[in-house]
Amino acid sequence: MANKIRCAHILVERFADAQEVLDRLKKGEDFAKLAAEKSIDGSRRRGGDLGWFGHGVMVKPFEQAAFALEKGQISEIVKSEFGYHIIKRLE
Repeated sequence: MANKIRCAHILVERFADAQEVLDRLKKGEDFAKLAAEKSIDGSRRRGGDLGWFGHGVMVKPFEQAAFALEKGQISEIVKSEFGYHIIKRLE
């Protein structure tokens, strides 16, 4: 699994929503609960968990941010064609 990582994300449509989520995370709110509450994609049912993935699977801005994270670290806001992501590296 050396070339694969496991991440969760929270995906929202607007930057302002992403900023609100990031602020709440920085205050110590639970990532999985916020994903279930706020995320607009199907991963919300799994607390944002996207499972394991390697290079070339995710859209470029997401992939670059995800692979730059250390385990347990949460990204800043990442914009892609799908909206605004906040990514957490799980493994």
